[in-house]
Amino acid sequence: MTTLDSLVPEPPRPGPRVTADDGVELATWDFGGNGPPIVLVHATGFHAWTWLGVASAMARTHRVWAFDQRGHGTSGPSPDHSYLDWSSFAADLLVVVDALGLERPAGAGHSLGGASLLMAEQRRPGTFSSLYCFEPIVIPPGRSLGGDDDLAVGARRRRQTFPSAEAAVDNFRSKPPLSVLAAGVVEAYVAHGFAPAGGAGSEAVTLRLPGAEEATVYEGAVHTDVYDRLGELALPVTVAGGDIGASTGPGRLVDHLAELIPGARSQHFSDLGHFGPMEGPAAVADAITEAVSPHR
Repeated sequence: MTTLDSLVPEPPRPGPRVTADDGVELATWDFGGNGPPIVLVHATGFHAWTWLGVASAMARTHRVWAFDQRGHGTSGPSPDHSYLDWSSFAADLLVVVDALGLERPAGAGHSLGGASLLMAEQRRPGTFSSLYCFEPIVIPPGRSLGGDDDLAVGARRRRQTFPSAEAAVDNFRSKPPLSVLAAGVVEAYVAHGFAPAGGAGSEAVTLRLPGAEEATVYEGAVHTDVYDRLGELALPVTVAGGDIGASTGPGRLVDHLAELIPGARSQHFSDLGHFGPMEGPAAVADAITEAVSPHR
């Protein structure tokens, strides 16, 4: 029998649980390593463990930390179970940095995670030494990413429960969008993103983040001030993206966003899509390491 615990033989070590300003408990994760600290921040609907591939590679040069953003993984939900206000993600990140005692760590974020990093640095300049943002969700006023409504609708329709952990893994491996993820990432996603369901003896598992709540994250994307404040950033920033699907997704804004951030640069991966850090973790880890190294 495949259980949630058996899907990931060597999960990250749990770090301290941190209390956010509004009382939400945040789960932190210690990926080990030696060197300067870096904080990895995940995308909507995922969690810290989906950085396993990137983190294992980066641990050769950095002390790697990550955390589950509110509502995700084993962090607590927002009090109202809504995520329309993205400022809470930025505030949580600052609380985590302080609680872990990190002095100007580097930060790497994917999608929502990239936006969280940018917002946190805007709110408290000097928190981070450098940022690497893979397709951060930063939307110009009056525009959308073209698929926001579809993402919210899809989240509300998302299948919540599977008869077993193995069935959930097989389902996600068999079809887009998660079929493109690197070996082990789907297992990590299920292991930490699902919880046991049913009574004693049941193998059923269910999503920790209900689809209806995930939908509110997508709907909140257009209600931030992060775009208007990009010019305030005064640290090395790399805005990266995958070229696959970039014409209709957030990858099409990579160069534009980099142009608005003083001194920033853009980076493209021709063989990756929006899930780049989970599709090609080794390549993305190398790129992050190069980008956040002090010699840059």
